[in-house]
Amino acid sequence: MIKFEEAYKIVIDTAKSIGTERISYLNSTNRILAEDVKSDIEMPPFDKAAVDGFACKQEDLDNQLEIIEVVQAGQTPSKKVEKGQCTHIMTGAPVPEGADCIVMVEYSVIEGNKVSFTRKQSKTNISYRAEDVKLGQTVLTKGKLIKPQHIAIFASVGYVDVLVSKQPRVGIISTGDELVEPHEKPGISKIRNSNGHQLTAQVNAMGAIATNYGIAKDTYEDTFRIVTKALEENDVIMLSGGVSVGEFDFVAEVLEKAGVEILFDSVAVTPGKPTTFGKSENKFCFGLPGNPVSSFVQFELMAKPFLYKMMDYNFNPPEIKLPMAHEITRKRTARRAYIPINIINGEVKRIEYHGSGHIHALSHADGLIAFPQGIDTIKKGEIIDVRQI
Repeated sequence: MIKFEEAYKIVIDTAKSIGTERISYLNSTNRILAEDVKSDIEMPPFDKAAVDGFACKQEDLDNQLEIIEVVQAGQTPSKKVEKGQCTHIMTGAPVPEGADCIVMVEYSVIEGNKVSFTRKQSKTNISYRAEDVKLGQTVLTKGKLIKPQHIAIFASVGYVDVLVSKQPRVGIISTGDELVEPHEKPGISKIRNSNGHQLTAQVNAMGAIATNYGIAKDTYEDTFRIVTKALEENDVIMLSGGVSVGEFDFVAEVLEKAGVEILFDSVAVTPGKPTTFGKSENKFCFGLPGNPVSSFVQFELMAKPFLYKMMDYNFNPPEIKLPMAHEITRKRTARRAYIPINIINGEVKRIEYHGSGHIHALSHADGLIAFPQGIDTIKKGEIIDVRQI
């Protein structure tokens, strides 16, 4: 059994990039940008009005001014503003030559083709050419997780064919004769297969591509058949169950026969002690525990960062520091422990949690906190890292 930190380092150091591809910017949300993006224009491309109002000279703000034309966004001013004149201008329209400020329409009184102002202002209300982005400026950097707000940036600089990291293909296998699929009502000694579908959702949610291979029977032959097929068709395979030390837990033996070198098979962490990780040339394998909380947590802690690393993304899990609302203790301290919690009024409260089989505890958890190895008490008021889920 190795420490969690050692296992995590092995996982991250083993990950390999799987290449890039170009896709439409419209389909790039949740993908990883694989090159810097530079602007092909200045933004704004001209001095433009930041408000609806009247473009004039600041020296004329105390005077009644002649309105010489009206300019809407998308139009070009045809007249130069001279002393005693102004242009009625809309937000986004080019500022006419001769004007050095825009008075908001709310501060104006119009009489025929004349306007006077009821309030002085310190701002020019002009967005100046290239004040936001200069020609050739990098607007997004390689390695960024693309979010909806980045689509607007792609569109604004004409970057319509986006270079992104390829998505790892992940084969999901559930093991165990006790499993039936969710549409079946389990009989005596049976349970529904939740792990396979949970892992599939976790993989897809982070931008990789999951294929669920269903349930492998508790026989060496059936497990080997499905593992071999999944390895051929995917970059990574993830098995849940069959990695403990029971009579029918032979996943490690199957993986070794399939050419997978086991790098570790036991981690000082709970839930998830029997987590297994291995590699075979450019293929990789996670063996996750059969209990659903264990498989969920170990995916979040190890598999997700690994898959992101394959996409050249430096994943930093969302964490916040908050005080404990009450003291919590534990008896066994040999392993690092993750516990589901709620955040209530800015404080961390432990929720009812019956152990690694209690998947319903996660359905209303706000995050996880960690008991470091060797620590038995987290005191009330102690500031602790909360990993949001």
